[in-house]
Amino acid sequence: MRTRDGLFKMLGLCLLAGVLVAGLLFPIVGAAGVISNQASDTVESMSSDLADVPPPLVTTVTDSAGNPIATLYEQYRIPTAPEEISDAMKWALISVEDRRFYEHHGVDWKGTIRAAVSNTSGGDTQGASTLTQQYVKNYLINVIYRNDQLGQQKAQEVSVARKLKEARIAIQLETKLSKEQILAGYLNVVEFSRRIFGVGAAAQAYFNTTADKLTVTQSALLAGMVNNPAVYDPWNNPEKATERRNWVLDKMVENLKLSREDAERLKAEPLGVVPDGPSKPAANCIGAGPENGFFCQYVEDYLLSHGMDKEELYTGGYTIRTTMDQRANHEAKRSAEEQVSKTQDNVANTLSLVRPGKKRHEVVALAANKDYGTDASQGQTVYALPSSTANVTGAGSSYKMFTAAAILEQRKYGIYDRVQVPGSYVSRVFMGGGESCPYVGQGTRAYCVSNAGSYPGSMTLQQALATSPNTAFVILEEQAGMKAVVDMAYKLGMRATMTSNAATGGPVDRSADNQQVSQSQREYFGPSERSPGKGSFTLGVSPTNGLELANVAATIMSGGVWCPPTPIAQITDRNGAAVPIEEKPCEQVVPEGLANSMAVGMSEDDKPGGTAAAAAAAANWTRPMIGKTGTTQNNGSAAFIGATPQLAGAAMVFRPDHPNGGLIDGGPGNVYATDGTYGNMFGGKTPARTWFGAMTKILEGEPALPLPPAHPRYERVR
Repeated sequence: MRTRDGLFKMLGLCLLAGVLVAGLLFPIVGAAGVISNQASDTVESMSSDLADVPPPLVTTVTDSAGNPIATLYEQYRIPTAPEEISDAMKWALISVEDRRFYEHHGVDWKGTIRAAVSNTSGGDTQGASTLTQQYVKNYLINVIYRNDQLGQQKAQEVSVARKLKEARIAIQLETKLSKEQILAGYLNVVEFSRRIFGVGAAAQAYFNTTADKLTVTQSALLAGMVNNPAVYDPWNNPEKATERRNWVLDKMVENLKLSREDAERLKAEPLGVVPDGPSKPAANCIGAGPENGFFCQYVEDYLLSHGMDKEELYTGGYTIRTTMDQRANHEAKRSAEEQVSKTQDNVANTLSLVRPGKKRHEVVALAANKDYGTDASQGQTVYALPSSTANVTGAGSSYKMFTAAAILEQRKYGIYDRVQVPGSYVSRVFMGGGESCPYVGQGTRAYCVSNAGSYPGSMTLQQALATSPNTAFVILEEQAGMKAVVDMAYKLGMRATMTSNAATGGPVDRSADNQQVSQSQREYFGPSERSPGKGSFTLGVSPTNGLELANVAATIMSGGVWCPPTPIAQITDRNGAAVPIEEKPCEQVVPEGLANSMAVGMSEDDKPGGTAAAAAAAANWTRPMIGKTGTTQNNGSAAFIGATPQLAGAAMVFRPDHPNGGLIDGGPGNVYATDGTYGNMFGGKTPARTWFGAMTKILEGEPALPLPPAHPRYERVR
């Protein structure tokens, strides 16, 4: 039996040797037979993949000045050119992985046959792969099949067929690339544990240095890791890592790249890695930090909604220069947190700022009292509070500006015409009032509304915008017609808001039984065959997106030109080429004269008698501006929209976790949610203080620009 076993082993060696020699002849005479044909076809396909599929790189997000604020990646990799890698790193790797690297042409046949004999005869398992072959294998595993477990398994299976494919590609690479390019290619693609890929990233993560400055001991540690990164991880297994590093130093001695005396001295040195794990940036917007994270999240959401795939975003190596003004974002965050503590349970205070313009509306700042992060106990959240439809209870009377704009468009009133202001009003146009409202038909009640304070019987539309009587705007809403009012909200900027459902601000679910969920807000509040519309719309009772509310102010200050709010200044790819993003074009949504007249109509809110006067006075505000406050039922949420010619913004305070209930404003830093349906919050309190607190600092040193004059067509029509 032993003789027979020996014969079978000898036969196997002969066959294997023949196959390997055939592999050597592939480039010259081509493949022969079924196995050779399959190998050749696969090689061509894989060679194409190696050329066409670039390695994943880190995408960098910057502020408007180009300062990095975050990195997005699947694999932490810093591309490194051959001349940017220290000689010590190159020789450490060659000494331990492929001593004859500069002698062979992609495949070390001497080593391959020796390993085959050892493996087949039952000796120690040997790989015998050259660095070129390992480059091929690692490229397949870490790049082409990085998200394909089966492909990764095939790329490293122990088989003659796989070795032949690998050898063929290695030989082809050697005809196209220099040795230095292959060596650098390998060192850019291999993993050094913990999703750290390539020597550039490893140098930074392990030693806080660059690849060109790697010392002999640092290089030996990294070169020893590529064989089994998890086992030789210096933080988890420092003893094994040290033993492996010292073994590499011995190999460098054998390869005549290090003296024995130096090797023994270097073995006594500590590993020298950074303490407490690798030094690498966060792989997502958490890395932007508590202050800038909300803006980074908006950038990601924006790009994904504009056609970029998430994998592409996280692997493409893009540089994304945003429109975020670092100073403005800081002041917005400071002001929001000054009003409401970040750890205050169930209270969000947000501020979104947009720069007006007739060609672009650039988002300048997105801030909240909450920090951006994953630790809720420390007042952190990853919910996009300032840029999503997070406030589900509404922005209150700030929506009255849509009614005013609609009535101006129809020229039924001008900003200086007087409107009726009864103490209470019963609308027989709008239905759905409470039990105190009279019936207007079988089972149908009228819509009743009253004012929160005492008002004269009539006032100008400008005064009504500043003092916000409910009855006046429900009457105006009747006269304008609900379709005109709802359409005006959409035109001026509430695009995503008005196309979301009216219950949660989420996507419309046409299959839902609940009408608020199955219809968009535009449909739900607008007229239909069965209803003239819902009169509560002008009181701002529906889910609201704070960024879009800020963009409404920007549209008014841009002469009626709506542009999509954008966080993108420029995107370049890994090669520095510009990457276009298809954004919706700007639109002249209302006549410029109407928009300018609306600006004048909204210019009294910060003056004595206006709902934001106290907040403006406390901030020593003196600039011309537009403004509108809003408060919802039970004082559970409130908003302030305001703008100067340079900058527009919206501040909102609301209950993000448990919406139903009230908010108590006890002054800056003393705002909290109540257990019941009561509160004392108003738009002129926390939201207005937040807006003025940020804007006074942001505009410091800027000229106090005047508002545009009203157009006579919209001043008086009665």
